[in-house]
Amino acid sequence: MKKWICLCTMCLLLTACGSQVIIEWVDLIKWDGKQYEAVYEVALADRSFIDKEIGEVDFKVADHIKRASYRFKDGDAAFHEKGTKLYAIKGLDDAIAVEDQSVINGYRIYMIRDDAPPRRNFDQVPLEEVKKIEFYASMEEGDRKTASYTDQSDMENIKAILANSKLDPSFEPNGDTKRYDILLYTDDAIAFQYGIQFDGTTYFWFPSENALLSDDIQQFISKD
Repeated sequence: MKKWICLCTMCLLLTACGSQVIIEWVDLIKWDGKQYEAVYEVALADRSFIDKEIGEVDFKVADHIKRASYRFKDGDAAFHEKGTKLYAIKGLDDAIAVEDQSVINGYRIYMIRDDAPPRRNFDQVPLEEVKKIEFYASMEEGDRKTASYTDQSDMENIKAILANSKLDPSFEPNGDTKRYDILLYTDDAIAFQYGIQFDGTTYFWFPSENALLSDDIQQFISKD
């Protein structure tokens, strides 16, 4: 009888585990009737662009909701704690910001994806408007700035290297890679941000899909 009870208990546990739903939430915030999604291809250009506080998070969805059918309400955030402050961004009506020291320049940008102009692909960057280019190395303790350029000649060379990268969707890196980030600043509140990877042999990035970069990029990545 004791063995039978144990077997029944095990079956119940297995059934519970088998029916558990794992939800992969998108990093988003709902505010003022609009849904804002984290954008990883941009960074705040400067903290001076942060405008007034517009509110704060009321509810962290990922910690409390276990059903995929849940509809976000105003004040809901997928991953931010209750009380997290939300900020307007000067000159941008389609975006809000949240302070986040883990990202370059200290604020994560959230945008209304459907309404915002496309900012993801490199071919949409207004290269003629770029005023500054920065490189960062990804370290365990955080991102470290390795180089900054405002000289027109340097920036033209960097932009040419990026523009002349060779698309190669089938490329596979040779083992572990080191990551860098390149930021292209215009006069706007946000800078365009792209990751550059190096596998010990080849530099590559993702302007729209995998592309190989000339080794010439190495001389600009770091001034150390």
